[in-house]
Amino acid sequence: MAQDQGNRNSIELPAAACAVIDALEAGGFEAWAVGGCVRDSLLGRPISDCDIATAARWQQAENILAAAGYAVHRTGTKHGTVTAVRDGSAFEVTTYRTEEGYSDGRHPDSVIFTASIEEDLARRDFTVNALAYHPRRGLLDPFGGRDDLAAGLLRAVGDPDCRFAEDGLRILRGLRFASQLGFALEPRTLQSMQAQKMMLQKVSAERIVHEMDGLLLGDHAHDGLMQAIDVLGAIMPEIVACKGFRQHTPYHIYDVWEHIAWTVQYAPTTRLARWSAFFHDTGKPGSFFMEGDVGHCYGHGKLSVIIAREVMGRLKMAPRFIDDVALLVRVHDHQIAPTAKGVRRALAKLDGDAAMFRTLLGLKRADALAQSELAAPRLQAVGEMEALLDELLAADAAFTVGQLAIDGNDARQMGMAPGPAIGALLRAALDAVIDGTVPNEREPLLAFAARWMDDGQAQGTR
Repeated sequence: MAQDQGNRNSIELPAAACAVIDALEAGGFEAWAVGGCVRDSLLGRPISDCDIATAARWQQAENILAAAGYAVHRTGTKHGTVTAVRDGSAFEVTTYRTEEGYSDGRHPDSVIFTASIEEDLARRDFTVNALAYHPRRGLLDPFGGRDDLAAGLLRAVGDPDCRFAEDGLRILRGLRFASQLGFALEPRTLQSMQAQKMMLQKVSAERIVHEMDGLLLGDHAHDGLMQAIDVLGAIMPEIVACKGFRQHTPYHIYDVWEHIAWTVQYAPTTRLARWSAFFHDTGKPGSFFMEGDVGHCYGHGKLSVIIAREVMGRLKMAPRFIDDVALLVRVHDHQIAPTAKGVRRALAKLDGDAAMFRTLLGLKRADALAQSELAAPRLQAVGEMEALLDELLAADAAFTVGQLAIDGNDARQMGMAPGPAIGALLRAALDAVIDGTVPNEREPLLAFAARWMDDGQAQGTR
């Protein structure tokens, strides 16, 4: 067994994980911590969860751990997995296994339990995940995963063509790891991912979204997306035209795809901001035209919305989330004056949703950062608008009809009949408050309403 005794001190497992290993070995069965927890510990990253692999069959593991005081749940016994819970910590414990046949391109046709940890590691996707660690025996690294960690490489275990032909989800996992870890995909591995990309069509929409979330929210999203474009076309053909598409404008130093990748990188690390950044300029190739030596993409936001809705709809994403992304994509390049009036009007168009407006400003900042230095004034304007927003919120300024000091009841008491005219009056009052011509106070607004009604009567529009 190829073990690295000298490297054990660079790995720190949670004490609770070591306790699970100790309990299984006290029961007579070898056990190791495996996969992501070992990888992340070697990288100095926080360990979010720790999986345990063992020679014990799941029934044996269940009995041993239950006797040791764990609550044991049968979470995947078909694949040899139980989950052990104690003192608020949960650990998946899985019997060493190999797998055979992937006729559906996603799941093994059969699972074969084995007594060999090396055989178990051989079925895993990337070398950096095919690592095992034992508190006393040290690191087990049969495929050179530690060297790949040091080199910042993602390399498939064994023949990459076989790995990705077995399970198309591994392709997306590789892209996610590239974004989260800042690693480059080893050339042969990336080539195989591109060649096998149609396997992605066998992956469920739910799993695609999960992996895309991780890719877009990664600390190195730009690098991940630059490696991803020749793969993602299999599930998002609408975005392929962005690759290499020159914009022919001094404001842009990147092609459309790299601009998108940098915008995602710079956007706030929220799901809404990153997905909006991903789609914000996808309509540029379709709206592009040249005028002399300068390129224009008038109306690209509308085309980007169509693309965003089509892709997210296919991926069965939540309708409300799709609507929010579509809204931000549609307005991402709308001009907003960096004045109190401009910010109030922009908020009014967003129904007073300050959080949505902050996300829009974050998207605008990211968009500008992904352009040339000529975009510096746009960055300054975003900062000014953020400061104005804070001031307006602190002053409890009105951005919606519901925040006015008068309402529909006041209009009816003034003699207006129920109907659309009341809504028109309140919107006019809100415009006056936003413009600063009328304070958001009851008496001045009632006086404004009286004047508005008189004008409406004179014009026959009451």
